[in-house]
Amino acid sequence: MMEEVLLSLRHISKNFGEGDVLADVSLDVHKGEFVTLLGASGCGKSMTLKCIAGIETPDSGHIELDGVTLYDGNRRICLPPQQRHVGYLFQSYALFPNMTVRKNILCGLHGERDRARREDEVARVAQLLQLTDLLERRPNQLSGGQAQRTALARILVSHPRLLMLDEPFSALDSHLRVRLQWELRELLAGLGQSTLLVTHDRNEAYHLCGEIAVMDAGRILAKKPTKALFADPGSVRAAQITGCKNIARARRAGEYELDVPDWGIRLTTALPVPDDVTAVGIRAHYFNPKTGVNSTPVRLVDQMEEPFEWILTFRWENQPDDSPAIWWRVPKDRKPAHFPQMLGISPANVLPLREP
Repeated sequence: MMEEVLLSLRHISKNFGEGDVLADVSLDVHKGEFVTLLGASGCGKSMTLKCIAGIETPDSGHIELDGVTLYDGNRRICLPPQQRHVGYLFQSYALFPNMTVRKNILCGLHGERDRARREDEVARVAQLLQLTDLLERRPNQLSGGQAQRTALARILVSHPRLLMLDEPFSALDSHLRVRLQWELRELLAGLGQSTLLVTHDRNEAYHLCGEIAVMDAGRILAKKPTKALFADPGSVRAAQITGCKNIARARRAGEYELDVPDWGIRLTTALPVPDDVTAVGIRAHYFNPKTGVNSTPVRLVDQMEEPFEWILTFRWENQPDDSPAIWWRVPKDRKPAHFPQMLGISPANVLPLREP
């Protein structure tokens, strides 16, 4: 059974005079969901969070959280940020450098006047986030993970209905980023906290979230469970944003068949081919010389070594030489001694795509 909708955005727009920052954003987040807004820089992800939080005011649309209208352009409703019951974690964490961890957390309780209740809440979140022994330290004495947990504690102490994370790992090196992703995922899963994350990193989105909303040019292109989105992104732009390297023009040849003129091949699909199909996508890891279906002669173009993989580029037998070569990513321990004469693709890995 579908969980109850917690956050509802309907037709949110925001214009700064140089084109739409948010053109028409509609999105639902259900209670207990961890949803990612995934898209390139400048597509409107952070602006969407700011409109939800009340930091920015949309030009039109409707925002509702847990049955309470936060913003409605037609009815001229716009609640101030302090009445919206959302927690917003900025990229920099925005800790006050001259305050201890305890005092930083207390800043999240500025509306609570009862001293005993304030101390009880600090103790609660400090224990929850393993900060009890760090309460008297200042931010410059904290590791990256400790600083992130302190910023989260300052938010969670006020019991937000929705937690919003704006690129929380973008400034970290790759080793620390992955470790903190694990920690955050486990923490939020234990809390059952409804969360909306913004990122441009598809791997981060895949690791963390059960649902991904792909965003481009101020619009939501698709919202699906994470694995379903990667298996069927639906549109050319969503395929690009989720990392598909091989995309070409295509036309419908049958209910489960695609003609790809630029590649000189016909492909069988597992997904039904829509009437308005415009392209096909194949992810770079999905070619296999042992797959008999969609098997076609190929010719090697080039190869590039990476730390743990090889990128082998090739063209199909009838593919023009002036067309972009196809990417095949192969783990180093599976790289064939000799480039195969034929490569195939499982129909399940052939992605029919529409515009945009």
